[in-house]
Amino acid sequence: MTMMSTRIALIAALIALANPTWAGMPYPSRHMPAPSDLGPLAAQDEAGNITVTLALKLRHAEAAAQLLEALANTKSAKFHQFLTPAQFKAQFGAADQDVAALSAQLAVYGLSAARAGASVVSVSGSAANFERAFQVSLHRYRVAAHGQSDSFEFRAPATAAKIPAEMSAVVAGIVGLSTRPNFFPHLMKSPANFAHQLTSQHAFNNSNLLNPPGFLTVADFSKYYDVLPLAAKGVTGAGRSIGIVTLASFTESDAYAYWRAVGLKVGFQRITVIDIDGGPGAPSDASGSDETTLDVEQSGGIAPRAKILLYQAPNTNQAFLDAFVAAVESNEADSISTSWGQWEWLDDLANGPVTDPYGGDTVSSLKALHLVLLQAALQGQSVFAAAGDAGAYDANDAALPPAFSLALSVDNPASDSYITAGGGTTLAGTQSYLLPNETFTVNIPHERVWSWDYLEPLCADLDLDPIDCGIFPVGGGGGVSFEFALPFYQLGISGIQKTQPNQSFINEDAVPPQTLKNIPAYFAGRNVPDVSFNADPQTGYVLFYTSDQSGYGEDTFAGGTSFVAPQLNGVIGLIGEYVHGRVGLLNIPLYELAHASGAYADKDAPFNVIKFGNNDFYVGRDGYSPAAGIGTLDVANFAEALKKNY
Repeated sequence: MTMMSTRIALIAALIALANPTWAGMPYPSRHMPAPSDLGPLAAQDEAGNITVTLALKLRHAEAAAQLLEALANTKSAKFHQFLTPAQFKAQFGAADQDVAALSAQLAVYGLSAARAGASVVSVSGSAANFERAFQVSLHRYRVAAHGQSDSFEFRAPATAAKIPAEMSAVVAGIVGLSTRPNFFPHLMKSPANFAHQLTSQHAFNNSNLLNPPGFLTVADFSKYYDVLPLAAKGVTGAGRSIGIVTLASFTESDAYAYWRAVGLKVGFQRITVIDIDGGPGAPSDASGSDETTLDVEQSGGIAPRAKILLYQAPNTNQAFLDAFVAAVESNEADSISTSWGQWEWLDDLANGPVTDPYGGDTVSSLKALHLVLLQAALQGQSVFAAAGDAGAYDANDAALPPAFSLALSVDNPASDSYITAGGGTTLAGTQSYLLPNETFTVNIPHERVWSWDYLEPLCADLDLDPIDCGIFPVGGGGGVSFEFALPFYQLGISGIQKTQPNQSFINEDAVPPQTLKNIPAYFAGRNVPDVSFNADPQTGYVLFYTSDQSGYGEDTFAGGTSFVAPQLNGVIGLIGEYVHGRVGLLNIPLYELAHASGAYADKDAPFNVIKFGNNDFYVGRDGYSPAAGIGTLDVANFAEALKKNY
């Protein structure tokens, strides 16, 4: 076992329990019943201690951000002199004496603390002691069985937590007082109203594809986005390690069956599973195991000789954070991707009644993760996230309750400035739909921003409006963050936008209607996505998957930006081998190349422009847009452009 493998095993042992056998926790959906309050946790909890994660403030955070720019500057003596976890902790992590003092302060309340990373501490104790320390009331809640999901219970704060004054200089927040499932997978399927009416031969007039859209594999991706020149040079991702953070377990044999079917030669022990905080339970449709399956199949298929480190955790804010901490502190993964997320305000929601559909944690898990992602960037780890599948309206995702006003919004963690956000496109071609009395044809002349506005005539033919038809809001996530300011690498980029005015998130079912969030107008925020690939299920992919309901199958017409994040992860695995090193935060060279002449027009251009289509608000254009980002990658040309800097 390597030193890195030993280290990651030790970290996993500290934060993981035995391999789970229980069913995975269902991810939230609009069909999930409102939870019932079972009363105060302290009065019921006979099992003993609970554990939460405290986010610590960084020292010299401004200097850390400046160092990140220097590490990416080819003219700097520090270019690509990436830090180790120990170096990051020494320069920017909370001081050991401060953590020791914090541990002593927590001990006064009967709580024990252990440092889990440069910016996090794991704290254990009884519910009563947590309530006393943080002046919070914790309750237990139950969600009734629904659909394919069994009933489940979780704890959550009924009142807001407060950081004790003596700890406020060190502690940035508490993550883990709530164990309610929070995150959504960004896997999409064809609209239910006509999923089976889509013919298997549509769009097969594209000579850059090996299979019909809806049946695409990583081989099609490699041909279409110009990966094959790297393969011709023997580049396979050998020597690279791909990390995946996910919130559902999966059946490993599915991935090996997929790779064999595509004709890839892979090692039979290339996947290492690391269970975080006890793991997510057994594979199940309700928990999102198909999401994990596609993440592994896509990233590992594009980089067939790369190792895969799968950090799988329960679907809670705390476990999601802890999984990233494990991946970053071990520093074994050269790149990391996740295809789970939620509207960024939900991540940062301070507190609310747990019966509210958007009741969240009592802390900014969003900001806690931001510090961990900064550490990843300084260590040279490239991190990718799916930008979401609700177009410009992430707050109105089809998985969420429908009784809310439309609000322009973006997904997190994709909105974080230390992550690369993957958006979605639709491939060009002719789509044919078999209706009772006719074949309905839709022609898409150019690869375009993914939204399903092009299906509106088909829905009209079926006498359905866009919402009832299931095509709105749907598309590649994109827009402007109001949680993260415009980062340095997007300065001066034509097409960058500010938040729009008159955007409010209102519960229109309440009497009177209840405004939950007024989104700040004209805020100069981080724009997403950064780059895109095909994500439309109508021009989508095949997924080899074992369902806990129907058994093994080969699902077709799968899509969503869930595919784009692991595809980027696989691509960077290839590029890392090609340039003989880590690339770091990919956004920095992405936007530098976008500034350069010939970014799109030359035969060696690293990008393909996406100037057609929209994501239900933002439109494609020459150059950057908050619809498809910079555009799509020509992977071979992009790799050559990066290699010039090594």
